[in-house]
Amino acid sequence: MKQKIETSNAPEALGPYSQAIQAGNTIYLSGQVPIVPGTGEFAGDDIVTQTKQALTNIRAILEAAGADMSNVVKTTVLLKDMADFAKMNEVYATFFTDPYPARATYQVCALPKNALIEIEAVAVV
Repeated sequence: MKQKIETSNAPEALGPYSQAIQAGNTIYLSGQVPIVPGTGEFAGDDIVTQTKQALTNIRAILEAAGADMSNVVKTTVLLKDMADFAKMNEVYATFFTDPYPARATYQVCALPKNALIEIEAVAVV
């Protein structure tokens, strides 16, 4: 059985997908770009601001599911430019504590709305 997770504290889906789906004790969060909820605009145009907003969106969706960032077991980070890795990593580290989630990071040629970053997550409750 699967349950849709949604909140107005994170951006609406940009297409035919859910913000998150809970299946059993696992929550699968769709990739979050740095859109500020309610505005449809990016939080800023630099990797630091965009990383913070993408992770803030993830936190809001987790909270709607009754979870928090400590429940995250895996993330995938998509960067428009791998040169932003160090700055992204500094912000990322402020949202998680040890034991940190497993993670994969990839450089991609383009992201929705020309974002600099997109982050997806899997959490266990």
